[in-house]
Amino acid sequence: MFQVGDKIVHPMHGAGVIDSIVQKKINGVVRDYYILKLPVGGMMVMIPTANSAEIGVRPVVKKDEADQVIAAMPDIEVDMTQNWNRRYRENMLRLKSGDLIEVARVVKGLMLRDGERGLSTGERKMLHSAKQILISEIVLSQNASYEDVEARINTALT
Repeated sequence: MFQVGDKIVHPMHGAGVIDSIVQKKINGVVRDYYILKLPVGGMMVMIPTANSAEIGVRPVVKKDEADQVIAAMPDIEVDMTQNWNRRYRENMLRLKSGDLIEVARVVKGLMLRDGERGLSTGERKMLHSAKQILISEIVLSQNASYEDVEARINTALT
């Protein structure tokens, strides 16, 4: 169980800090929820404490692990199918995995595809989300600015 002030990652929303733990009655059931404050956009996310592990909530990676992810980005192999529907589903599974390397793979793959052929609206949104997830975790793990991390990632990918 996490505590107020812990830095955690939600696979689909990115990294944030637990602002509070509250009890809410939703659909007639009283449950405890983490209130996760996301640094990007100032969004608040309610995560049920009971099944946070099933959702894939985990602590933010350590500083050296974040450095390793950025260092590994140029060498990440990207193999994306031509079928946009299958590619979208595969990328969504990568994002839901919560693995930072898999998120980086989605970012790199979609950025390469954007440079070659352009992206559909759905894939453009996915690229934006994947970048937010990646950047938010590295920002929290390294206490760096959003702009610094974004620049480091863009440099690693070019």
